[in-house]
Amino acid sequence: MTLSGDKSPKKTGERRIRQRNRTRIIEAAIEVFARKGFDGASIAEIAARSGLPKANVYYYFETKEAIYSTIIDNLIAEWDAALGSLAADRSPADALSDYIRAKLDLSRKRPAESKMFANEIVHGGRFLSRANRAHMRAVTVEKAKIFDGWAKAGRMDRLHPLHLFILLWGSTQFYADFSVMVQNMLNTRRISHAEFRAAAETITHIVLKGCGVQVAEPSRAQRVWR
Repeated sequence: MTLSGDKSPKKTGERRIRQRNRTRIIEAAIEVFARKGFDGASIAEIAARSGLPKANVYYYFETKEAIYSTIIDNLIAEWDAALGSLAADRSPADALSDYIRAKLDLSRKRPAESKMFANEIVHGGRFLSRANRAHMRAVTVEKAKIFDGWAKAGRMDRLHPLHLFILLWGSTQFYADFSVMVQNMLNTRRISHAEFRAAAETITHIVLKGCGVQVAEPSRAQRVWR
């Protein structure tokens, strides 16, 4: 019996090939964009790095802008996932610790994407769409309400929640965006997992104390990193 439709082995194999090729193109583009920025990158270089013909790249992405926008969308989605650590029914200590760890983990695992995004912002966010800007602000403002709720309940000090977010982003994304400086300060050619663990514990300690959060015992996130 011959199978037909999307569940057939042939269709499944084709989907896997498409997904694999798209992933190869995206990963190659991330490296090129991170080093050269949007203007310095070319489809030809992305194709060469991906190991696929230039025509294949155009088959999956009509323009260089489409690749660039896809990478930004994917990174924003990962940052959104990290925000899931912040929930009103959690303890501030565990929620903030988990968020810091999640953001540092992204800096450790996705440094090129973070550098690419930083380069985009430095150049005025030309390709950061209105929808992306509105989305990032909306989800951050919504999560900021959790900080206000904790403050009203006496679970943390009353602080400007958006500036707290900016501080958290700056301290965690620095390890990706300015990795060369971090490596120089730590006298190493690569930021090790142990150093990221030390960063998580240091940032968490300072943030929790600065926010007036009482910690009876090491937070779950700190225990995970040990």
